[in-house]
Amino acid sequence: MDLITWLIEPFTLGFQQRALWGGMIAALMCSIVGVWLVLRGMSFFGDAFVHGVVPGLAAAVLFDFSPYLGAGIAALVMVAGMELIYRSTSLKEDTSIGLLFVGMMALGVVIISKADSYTGSLTSILFGDALGVSWDDIAIQAVFAGIVVVLSLLLYRPLMVLSFSPAKSQSLGMRPQFTHWMLLMLIATAVIGSYQAVGTLLVFGLLVGPAATAALVSRTVPIMIAVSVAIGLLAVWVGLLISFYAGTAASASMSLVPVVLFFVVLAVREVVRLVRRRRFSNGAGGRRLLSDRSPVAQPVDQRENPTHGEVVS
Repeated sequence: MDLITWLIEPFTLGFQQRALWGGMIAALMCSIVGVWLVLRGMSFFGDAFVHGVVPGLAAAVLFDFSPYLGAGIAALVMVAGMELIYRSTSLKEDTSIGLLFVGMMALGVVIISKADSYTGSLTSILFGDALGVSWDDIAIQAVFAGIVVVLSLLLYRPLMVLSFSPAKSQSLGMRPQFTHWMLLMLIATAVIGSYQAVGTLLVFGLLVGPAATAALVSRTVPIMIAVSVAIGLLAVWVGLLISFYAGTAASASMSLVPVVLFFVVLAVREVVRLVRRRRFSNGAGGRRLLSDRSPVAQPVDQRENPTHGEVVS
C-alpha cells in the first residue's frame, strides 16, 4: 500500500467522512475560541465550563428534548453560579470554578443514572460518538461554527485589547464586561456545537491543545489564530487515521493529538534555544536572543490580565 492510499483510504467510508467533517468543524470552533482562553489565562474556566454542560445534556437524554437547549441552559446556570459565589462571598474565583466543576459534573451523572441506557448515554455525553455523527448533526454544527466565526470577527479588537489590558479596554470605551460575557458565549457555543463529535470531556483537548501549541511558535495574535486552526484541523485528520488503523477511540484520538503535538513542539523549541544559546554565548548575539516566551503566550500576571471575576466593569 503506497502512502497516498494509506492516508486517504479511511475516508472512502461514509461514516469516516462524516466523522472528518464533524471533527473539523468542531476543531475550527474550538481552535478559534481556545486562542482567547489561552491569552486570557482562562483554561481552568474552560475546563469547568466543559463539565458544566453535562447536566443539561443528561436531562435532555432523560426527558427527550433538544440536547443543545439542555446544554445552553446548563451553561447559563454555570455562569450564574460562578457570578453568585464571586459577588456574594469573599472566596476567590478559582474556588467557585472548582465547586461548580465538581458539582455540575456530579449532577449530570446523577441525572443520567436514571436513564435506562445509563452506561451508553453517559459514554456518549462524556466522550462523544465521532463515528456516529450524521449529516443533520454536521449541519447543526455548521450553524454553531458560523456563529463562532462571525462573533470572533466582530469582537476581534475588543477581545484583543481585553486580553492584554482590561484597563485600556475600559479607557477606550470598549465595554470590557460586555466583551467578557460575549467571550463566555463563544465558549458555550463552541462546547455545545462540538460535544457530539468529541464529547464534553474531550472537547477540552481541542479547545486548549491547538491554541497552546500555536502560542509557542507565534509572534502575533492573527498568526496564533491561523496556526491554532491549522493544528486543530490536522489533529482531527491524524486522530481519525490513528483510530482507523490502531483501533482506538476516534474522539479520544482526535483530542490527544494536539496535546502530544504541544509537547513535541515545546521540546523542539527548547532544543533550538539551547543550541542558539551555546552558539552565541560568547558573542554579542547572545544578548539579542529573543525572550523565552512568545509575547502572545506570556503568563497572565505579566500582562496585568485578570481572570473572569476581575474584569473591569
